[in-house]
Amino acid sequence: MTSGTSVPSSTPPRWRHCGQGSSLTDPVGCRGIGVVGHAACLAHLPEAELTVYLATLSPGADIDHRSTTFTPDLLVRLLNALRHATGRLHFGAAQFGRATFTGRAWFGEATFTGHAGFGGATFTGHAGFGGATFNSDARFGGATFNSDARFGGATFNSDAGFGGATFNSDARFGGATFTGHAGFGGATFNSDARFGGATFNSDARFGGATFNSDAGFGGATFNSDAGFSGATFIGPAEFRGATFNSDAWFGEATFNSAAWFGGATFTGRAWFGEATFTGRAWFGEATFTGHAGFRAATFNSDAMFRGATFNSVARFRGATFNSDAGFDEATFTGRAGFDGATFNSDARFGEATFTGRAGFRRATFTGPAGFRGAKFTSDAGFNEAQFEKVSHVGPLVCGGRVVLDGAVFQEPVTVEIAARRVSCARTRWAATATLHLRYAELDLRDAVFEYPVLVAARPDPFRHGSEPPGPLPEVWLFGLDPGVRLVSVGGVDAAHLALHDIDLSGCRFAGAVHLDQLKVDGWCTFATTPTGWDHRFPWRWSRRNTLPEEHHWRARTNSRPGRPAARGWTAPPEDAPALKPAAVAALYRQLRKSLEDGKNEPDAADFYYGECEMRRHDTLRPFGERVLLILYWALSGYGLRATRALSWLVAAMAATITVMVLWGLPANDPKPQTTGQQVGAGQDLTLTTETPAPRNPTDALSERVTTERFEKGLRVVINSVVFRSSGQDLTTVGTYAEMTSRLTEPVLLGLSVLAVRSRVKR
Repeated sequence: MTSGTSVPSSTPPRWRHCGQGSSLTDPVGCRGIGVVGHAACLAHLPEAELTVYLATLSPGADIDHRSTTFTPDLLVRLLNALRHATGRLHFGAAQFGRATFTGRAWFGEATFTGHAGFGGATFTGHAGFGGATFNSDARFGGATFNSDARFGGATFNSDAGFGGATFNSDARFGGATFTGHAGFGGATFNSDARFGGATFNSDARFGGATFNSDAGFGGATFNSDAGFSGATFIGPAEFRGATFNSDAWFGEATFNSAAWFGGATFTGRAWFGEATFTGRAWFGEATFTGHAGFRAATFNSDAMFRGATFNSVARFRGATFNSDAGFDEATFTGRAGFDGATFNSDARFGEATFTGRAGFRRATFTGPAGFRGAKFTSDAGFNEAQFEKVSHVGPLVCGGRVVLDGAVFQEPVTVEIAARRVSCARTRWAATATLHLRYAELDLRDAVFEYPVLVAARPDPFRHGSEPPGPLPEVWLFGLDPGVRLVSVGGVDAAHLALHDIDLSGCRFAGAVHLDQLKVDGWCTFATTPTGWDHRFPWRWSRRNTLPEEHHWRARTNSRPGRPAARGWTAPPEDAPALKPAAVAALYRQLRKSLEDGKNEPDAADFYYGECEMRRHDTLRPFGERVLLILYWALSGYGLRATRALSWLVAAMAATITVMVLWGLPANDPKPQTTGQQVGAGQDLTLTTETPAPRNPTDALSERVTTERFEKGLRVVINSVVFRSSGQDLTTVGTYAEMTSRLTEPVLLGLSVLAVRSRVKR
């Protein structure tokens, strides 16, 4: 007989060994431990002594046959000595370390009361431990199973160690129960590994294990930590329906074929950080109650998480999806982190629900990014994300804020979002784009528009789903105004920007360029002046469209010490720059040009008014220009306030009529007088007709106010308004009054007509 050591070694074992068959090439010889009371091991024990030894054994006895080689016959004789009358095997402490079993080794339904040591053993034939019970430690570390290893239904009530074991044929642990630690670290499974339905009540350690064929853990239950870190799965990895009631560690594991985790339940932490999935990764309908970590994981084939539930943090930071990534109908209750992830094919999040914050910061979408029907209860961050071949984003609904700051859209895209806020600060649109929004407060600060970009408010809810598509639920936005409010275009080149049905009442335009080329269409609204009477002066503000920059300037100007604040002007936010009137006037001028190009003359007129207001308040302008602007404003509101001009016209006419009645009309209309002289008889008679100069009235002023004089004065004034002479005889005062009225009153009439025209011109 030879020992179980395959390669002779000059180092003897630490126990008293048999030594049979020693030679120059193998000075140690047989390494089998000597039977108690004998020098030889069980394999080399003479028949008579073997019979006597076996007769001393009984069920439950302790045995030690390390490094012994067992033929099928020898093993059967030994097992029969330990078998109850019922046929069940019963071992006390069983030491078979480094033993060699040359044939079938059948320990089915055996009970190991003491330590079961099979470390380093070699099983040439079937190793049958099905239904066996190990009440103490079971050590199979480094063992080699050259044929099927059957542990189905076995019970390990203490630690089970298979670390470094090699299974060259099927390894069957289906339905086995591991009460203590189950150690398979570094084990090699060259054929199918079946753990379906197995129960691990303590730590299950498969770190560094290699599964060269099917690895079946379907329906297995891990009640403590499941460690598969660094494990290699060459064949399919089957974990469908498995239950992980504690942490599951698959960090740096390699899945070279399909990995099936569909319907699995992860109660504790599920860690797949830096794992590599070469085949399909299926996590459909899986439930992650604890932290789900896929940081820097690589998915070279489809990664399917359809219908999965993440009840805690889900981290896919830095993960790479080289094929389709399917998260359709998935539910993320905690924070979902896809920061830095790379999607090289379809990224599908259709109908997914994100209850916590969703982060896609610096993510790269090389293929389509499908968020159709996705629902975000909290914020959704796409900061600095790269959308390379994305043609459609949404429709999606967000109860918080959608952040696209610094994102880049390389291809023509349509974005459909219903959210409280949408931030596109520094977003770069390298192709045409259309943003259909609802409810949103939109920020476009420092955005880059290389091609035309349309921002439009969507009046009706977005529709999604299969035929017929239904409205996208907006319960998180219930009660809010569905309109879109633009808050800033500062730092934007507005030449390619078009706005449709947008609320611009709070939009800050300072810092933008080419505002004269901004396209404002549809029902776009601007801020207005305060309503009601000014509490400092006895007049009402005329209602007109304004820019927030004017509000901020007036609020700052009137909040100086010693000056009462102007009511109704919006105070500037902390980050708003303090603009001078000249800068605000420039904004008005550019936007007026934009509105005029769009044939929106009435709103353009309001912006002309605002421009003149800022020029009037600009202390750096020449004094004469400011005086003219003050007069222009006072008389007609820069030619835009018909009521003001008409009021002045009526006042001027009333004053002129008063002057005419009291001093301008003569006391009596002068009558022509004819005088003549006859020089002599028979000579011609010379006659001269003259009209005497009008005589100033001398009676009391009250006596001059008569209906006749009023009618004459009114006729003079009306003719003056239309720039005609009345032909009425007037006193010197009346003549100069008529001249003045003929100069001023037509101008006031013209200003009134101009103001009316500015409101009705199209």
